[in-house]
Formats: sequence, C-alpha cells, structure tokens
Amino acid sequence: MKILVTGFNPFGNEKINPASEVAKRLPDQIGKNKIMKLQIPTEFNHSAEVVKKQILKSQPDYVLNIGLAGGRRGITPELMAINLNDSRIRDNAGYQPLNEPIQKDGQNAYFTELPIRAIVKSIRDLGFPSRISTTAGTYVCNHIMYQVQYMIDKEFHHLKAGFIHIPFLPQQVSNQTAPSMTLDGAVQSITAAIKTIIKMDGKKDLNNVNHVYKY
Repeated sequence: MKILVTGFNPFGNEKINPASEVAKRLPDQIGKNKIMKLQIPTEFNHSAEVVKKQILKSQPDYVLNIGLAGGRRGITPELMAINLNDSRIRDNAGYQPLNEPIQKDGQNAYFTELPIRAIVKSIRDLGFPSRISTTAGTYVCNHIMYQVQYMIDKEFHHLKAGFIHIPFLPQQVSNQTAPSMTLDGAVQSITAAIKTIIKMDGKKDLNNVNHVYKY
C-alpha cells in the first residue's frame, strides 16, 4: 500500500510550518507500506494542482493532508470539509477569497474516509491529546481537504483521504500563551495515525471512543 502525506509550507508571518516539518520526518516505509512525502504551497489556486499531479504520478491508496491549527492543543483529525473558501488573511500568493464555492458542481460537504475514531485512540494511547474536529475552517486546510475529496468523487474513486490538524511548535508560541506540541510528539502522533490507517484498511472505524470530541 502507498500513502501520500502532504504538509504545507510556512504562511503568514511564520518562518516554519510544523505540518511540513512533521511530514518530512516520517518514516519512508512502515512494514511493507510506502510513505511518500510532499510539501505543498499554502495557496488556494495552486495547492490542489500540486497534489493532483503527485496522485497521478505515484498512484497512492491514501492521501493524508496535514495542516497547522494554531491554538489547538492536540492532534485533531477532521471529520469533513465544506465547499467554501472564506479567508481572513491572504494566502502565500496574495489571494484572499471571500464567500466563494470551491467547486460549483461539488457537494456542500465531503466526509473523510479515514478511521478517525481509531486514530484518536491510537494517539491518546501514546499519551498525547487528540480529538475529532468537525470543522477544518475555511482557509487552505479546508480547501485542500475538500479538493482531494472532490477528486475522489469525480475521478479517483479508488482513493481514500483525510486531513489532520496539528498544533503550534513550542518555538512558535514562546511569547504567547497558546498551546503547543513538540515536533517529536507530533511526528509520533502522525506516525501512529498512519499505522492505524494501515491496520484499519478495509475495516469499519471504531463504533465509539469516549469523548472523541473532547480532550
């Protein structure tokens, strides 16, 4: 099995993005399963193009997109993406969409195919905070999750995909009170998530995990 993991480059005033830092530190292989890593631009009009090109090239079985959610204190697999670009800040290309659909012929929302309840449990079993999130926002994180799901809907019917948000790194909040997670902790958590994806392939997600929407 092949799993494509993407992480965004730095955006806004940040000099580092933990998403891409985590992605590039993941193992190249887990068991017999190949882990492919790709840094993607924090741009509404270019990120999906980059991901689609890599999907066509490498033909993965899963796509796992990783993004930064500053202010969250744990690992948060996303339940769904909505058909909306609505940004409070410009992306790295200077674009700031307001109240626009991502795809005019797309669904209002797409749900993940990842076993997110099992992923939450696997991360908590390592001792790290994790919960399911029901909103990926309306910035480029939601955009790329939606776009990959749209690709699955319209073209790559064999593919399964989802999105996981991770917190700030400690060095990003040195002068703030926002929560953070070490890079090593985030790498361990995402590695556990990938192992769970592999283990649960072809199986139903867990029926229940206590307080999956809370820490």
